[in-house]
Amino acid sequence: MYNLCKIIHPALGVELSLYCNFFNHREKSLVVAGANIIRVFRLVAEVPPKSNKKDDRGGIIDNCPPKVKLECMATYKLHDNVATMASVSLSPLRDSLLLGFRDAKLSLVEYDPYNHYLRTVSLHYFEKEDIRGGWVQTVVLPLVRVDPEGRCAAMLIYGRKIVILPFRRDLTTDDVEYSTSHVRGPVLQSYIIDPKDFETPSIDNIIDMQFLHGYYDPTLMLLYEPIKTFPGRVAVRHDTCALAAISLNIRQRLHPVIWSLSCLPHDCQKLLPVPKPIGGVLLFAANSLTYLTQSVPPYGVSLNSMGDKNTNFPLRKQEGVVISLDCAYGEFLTEDRVVISLRGGELYVLTLVADSMRSVRSFHFDKAAASVLTCSMCMCEDQYLFLGSRLGNSLLLRYTEKELSDPMRSKSNVPADQEPPTKRKKLDTLGDWIASNVEDIRDDDALEVYGHEDTSTVQLASYNFEVMDSLLNIGPCGDVAMGEPAFLSEEYENSVDPCVELVTTSGHGKNGALSILQRSIKPQVLTTFDLPEVEDMWTLVGKADERRRREGGIQDHSYLILSRSDSSLILRTEEEINELEESGFNTTSRTVFAGNVGNNRYIIQVTSGGVRLLEGTVQIQHVPVDVGAPLVAATLADPYLAVLAKDGTLMIFTLVTTRLLPPKLTTSKPINTGKYPMQTICAYCDVSGLFTTRYPQDREKDPKIFRTDADIKKELDDEDEMLYGNTDISVFDPPKTFDPQAGQEKNQNNWWKKWQKEIRPTYWLVGVRENGTLDIYTLPDFRLSYSVRNFYVGHRVLVDSSQNVAGPEIPITTDNPPIIHEVLLVGMGNRNLRPVLMARVDEDLLMYEVFPFYENLTPTQLKIRMRVIEHNLILREKRSSRNKKRMEEEGVQERKIDRALRLQPFSSISVYSGVFICGPYPHWIFMTVRGELRYHPMSVDGSVKCFAPFRNVNCQNGFLYFNRKDSLRICLLPTILSYDAPWPVRKVPLRCTPHFIVHHLETKTYCVVTSSSEPTLKIWKFNGDDKEEVIEERDERFIQVQAPIFSIQLFSPVNWQMIPNTDYYLEPWEHVTCFKNVILAYEGDRSGLRGYLALGTTYCFGEDITCRGRILIFDVIDVVPEPGQPLTKNRLKMLYEGEQKGPITALAHCRGLLVSAIGQKVYIWQLKNTDLVGIAFIDTQIYVHQLTCIKSLILAADICKSILLLRFQEENRTLSLVSRDLKPLQVYGIQYLVDNTSLAFIASDADRNLVVFTYNPESHESAGGTRLIRKGDFHLGSHVNCFFRIRCRIGDVSSDRRVGQNMEKRHITMMATLDGSIGYVLPVSERTYRRFSMVYNLLVQHLPHIAGLNPKASRTFQSRYKLNSNPARSVLDAELIWSFLHLPSPEKVEIATKIGAKVDDIIEDLMEIDRMTAHF
Repeated sequence: MYNLCKIIHPALGVELSLYCNFFNHREKSLVVAGANIIRVFRLVAEVPPKSNKKDDRGGIIDNCPPKVKLECMATYKLHDNVATMASVSLSPLRDSLLLGFRDAKLSLVEYDPYNHYLRTVSLHYFEKEDIRGGWVQTVVLPLVRVDPEGRCAAMLIYGRKIVILPFRRDLTTDDVEYSTSHVRGPVLQSYIIDPKDFETPSIDNIIDMQFLHGYYDPTLMLLYEPIKTFPGRVAVRHDTCALAAISLNIRQRLHPVIWSLSCLPHDCQKLLPVPKPIGGVLLFAANSLTYLTQSVPPYGVSLNSMGDKNTNFPLRKQEGVVISLDCAYGEFLTEDRVVISLRGGELYVLTLVADSMRSVRSFHFDKAAASVLTCSMCMCEDQYLFLGSRLGNSLLLRYTEKELSDPMRSKSNVPADQEPPTKRKKLDTLGDWIASNVEDIRDDDALEVYGHEDTSTVQLASYNFEVMDSLLNIGPCGDVAMGEPAFLSEEYENSVDPCVELVTTSGHGKNGALSILQRSIKPQVLTTFDLPEVEDMWTLVGKADERRRREGGIQDHSYLILSRSDSSLILRTEEEINELEESGFNTTSRTVFAGNVGNNRYIIQVTSGGVRLLEGTVQIQHVPVDVGAPLVAATLADPYLAVLAKDGTLMIFTLVTTRLLPPKLTTSKPINTGKYPMQTICAYCDVSGLFTTRYPQDREKDPKIFRTDADIKKELDDEDEMLYGNTDISVFDPPKTFDPQAGQEKNQNNWWKKWQKEIRPTYWLVGVRENGTLDIYTLPDFRLSYSVRNFYVGHRVLVDSSQNVAGPEIPITTDNPPIIHEVLLVGMGNRNLRPVLMARVDEDLLMYEVFPFYENLTPTQLKIRMRVIEHNLILREKRSSRNKKRMEEEGVQERKIDRALRLQPFSSISVYSGVFICGPYPHWIFMTVRGELRYHPMSVDGSVKCFAPFRNVNCQNGFLYFNRKDSLRICLLPTILSYDAPWPVRKVPLRCTPHFIVHHLETKTYCVVTSSSEPTLKIWKFNGDDKEEVIEERDERFIQVQAPIFSIQLFSPVNWQMIPNTDYYLEPWEHVTCFKNVILAYEGDRSGLRGYLALGTTYCFGEDITCRGRILIFDVIDVVPEPGQPLTKNRLKMLYEGEQKGPITALAHCRGLLVSAIGQKVYIWQLKNTDLVGIAFIDTQIYVHQLTCIKSLILAADICKSILLLRFQEENRTLSLVSRDLKPLQVYGIQYLVDNTSLAFIASDADRNLVVFTYNPESHESAGGTRLIRKGDFHLGSHVNCFFRIRCRIGDVSSDRRVGQNMEKRHITMMATLDGSIGYVLPVSERTYRRFSMVYNLLVQHLPHIAGLNPKASRTFQSRYKLNSNPARSVLDAELIWSFLHLPSPEKVEIATKIGAKVDDIIEDLMEIDRMTAHF
């Protein structure tokens, strides 16, 4: 059994975040990391571009921070999960990232401006046996901290040792090129401190460490617990934590302890360094908060009654708040205000009240808002706070300080009419139910605490937080159900494969939600016409009345031009769609192109013999074009039109409109494009400002200029040219020193001013020549500005060679270079600021993003380069071997260029803009303000011939397309899903924790188990013979216990609302442990199999009382709906409810019988007349928590003892153990792998691995079949709680053919992870496995390893225990194999030759797997 594992939906949670100058010193970026993905965002201000007219009120408005959105500028996938992250400024040009990985690896990476990627600066590895010190198991993740002055970094490894990385500080003026061998990098030799060796205090079990502010030498504060305790032992051992500050003398490698403190509360968790001028450190403990600084006694407060009692450390009671800082995160807003996010998502602003000696003498807490459950926080710019979350959507908040309250003001002396009411207002953005807002809470003790104004130096302020933007996260996916979409147009219902969608439980607590995922787009069809032989179509805006035009609204389309091989059909599209008989359009020949010019006022129609200009249906001008060859292509960037003849002659037209004369097209003489004629062209209007020859402005004005590498290499001697030269050349500055502090106060607030600059549009023409050179010319004067040789090769980075300054050209020998059929340069994303270049090369799609590049360029070159976009789309058609032979024979004679326009840009379909790719496997490509490219297939209707956006009275912002069978469909994009996500998604907030979800097939409803917590003081106690509920006495500062109350609810997929009156609440203290849709034989008034909902529960009364549980069986029945509520046609009906002798831990069904695990026993029951009758049972290991069945086999997962396989024999009613795995494994989830006649078992474990087992009694190592053989293992890097299976897709999208027999009985085993990613494991044939395995091994050596992480090592089985067996591997990492698609073609050929295959064969294998798994 050979398998392939692929992640098809990335992890979206955010675990780490920081804000630094990632790309360059001009702008800061927000860097977030979650699982193995690093994303870099910039803040985009939503301000209107400034017009030139001066606005009187401008000054006032200018300083209020604007609304902002996050725009993703780069995404990097690593080969391991990022455990810790920090940024450090090592060169004046940009900051570097320190990334720490599991166990003890540290990489220093930075942005590489030459190829728009990460480059690795230095690597540090500390996983040697002697450094481990004999410890086998690693439970502590590494921590990285950076000295605030940037002199060194410290990394905590194994929770015991500290690595110090000193940085070189003499990099003042220039950026050193690290890649040369003789230059040493910016990191000096690292060394390890073992704090156990200190004479006093012996430092062990380090909990947290931080660098302090304001010390002359780097000073590291350690929080540690030399002898551990836990809450149950606090009575005899408490106050176990301690602090020590180490001063680091890096040159002499001395590290004296300069200050230490012991006997701190046992629940201390983290340190937060306080910035200058106050200095010192805040110590967060679960129940207290302490401020500490050298030479001043500590000031600590207890935050609840647990903090009062459990420690001898002197704490005062903090009045007015009862909170716990367990899992809290803090970040300084100003030098004396901290925003703290608690475990439940509440945001508090803490003010440190300091006296004139700068010692803190009190704290003031102010509850500001309720927000998302936070994993990391970071301050962005001046007034923005980013909250990263694994359990919900991450948020960007803007905080504004409310009017400063007078310190003397308290509730008593404020007139009633001035007091703002304490109100909560909900902030709703993008369907996020997140923050609520509590107006400032003032207490009567303010007077006592702060005294009168003359003595108090601190003004209290309270803050308003409002949501600016949110990053979607569907994790953690606990349980997944497959179901049918509620809305599917009937045109799509006749497919061979089932149409399914995924519904997963997401989030926790108040961030709990259901996420509905559909991988492919399923349009809503309004109507269909059959029109044969249409090759292309265009929708046009007609002549609108002046009033509509002045109002500037988007106008409707009035005409539809359909082009056939020898004629054109013109349709008028208003209320009805009819053919236009009499008009100025040319209908007797094929239309090459049509479009609107003059701001949608006029229409241009290009045919093979000329160009027509029309207003409405009236022809204004007809320009016959006779250049000796028919016109074959045209492209438009209002007001310029470029047309291309078959022999490569180019003509450029310009629309001239004046007040008096009628509009007309003027043209220059035809341009002969030379030795290698033009093949395809595309005009582009640039509003991004990237297509420019200028350097960034601040290189001339800003006081803290740093010279780039290019400036240093070209120092100019000629001062005259520096002073009086052309503006393009006055960029070479005299050397300036690096002073990052200068000018910070000045431009503190106005980082967003650059978004007000209006960028003047520039016009460009992209053309590809016959020899594969891509040229970019200016319009209308056709001057060559950029040239890329051998564009079809698909290099990772495209470099300008128009000035021939590039290095020696590598001759690439190909007998017949692939044809570039079509090229498109289009501005995407926010305000079209992100230019993307797409090209169809043979059958593949090449995509590039344009990025700014300023190094080593002559002043007249465009300051850009292009980086390949790895899109993973395989758009080629599947061919039978007969066709292939025929194609090859024909291919030698002549290959024709395909003139069909397959890449169709659109704006405002629904609310999205992007590009639609027609062809055998149609795809949508979207980019919104978020800045991430989204690729969504549209496979429901087969191949698409042509496409056009369409806006009409009856079809608001829709689109048209022709399918393979010549049907024209008029469609809308369903708005219930958000398409700005890796898969189209709809997130339904539940505001409570979802645990299980099940799809009930007969009624097409979903049943969800949720829980919400209630505070309680009740507790169950054992009183000799029975148990009783006791209410405990506690004071009001006690934080009450949260007891969950479980309930089940029915949801309708029509509107994703709970169906009224279908919820069923379980008893208090009763937890639902399993919930399944079981198919049982019902013996009663009717017979046969039927689906029921089975629920297993456990009573959790505490450790003194024996654990019991219940089995509940529900049926979903049809009833008469209530008037006006059509969805109430389903109700839950309880069929059986019975208490069992132990906790119910897992349920399943086998041969119409119910299988249940009760503790370590597995029982089989039969449902008879609403009662369960026992049939068989077996004793197993410790605690079986999952069961899954095929036919009469039952696979069981044990929490500690791996998996076991049971068999039920119906004829003699026995349940027997077939085989089991003898090695320990903490199993999370289990499922079968099915490939025709072979069966294997897959399990996921606590160390984030997947393990594949097989049953093979013939094999020697299976000891006669009693042991399962470990056949494969794979380190996934994410926890998997739930697997599910679905049959491979057997229908092909682009044709009516079905795939072979062996696919029909092969299953894909899908999984959803706790990081929010979705993946699959697929059995493959041995031939495919061998071929892929060779490709994999070559790619591991061939591809650059970001941050030094080896892809093979990262996928090797990892265990917290020493196992005396070798990893079995034999599961391939498909993500790495798919990266074969993005190699430049010479590298593809090289790898294919090494393994003795053709490139096309490898790609066809990849394509076949893609098509098989293209569900949802």
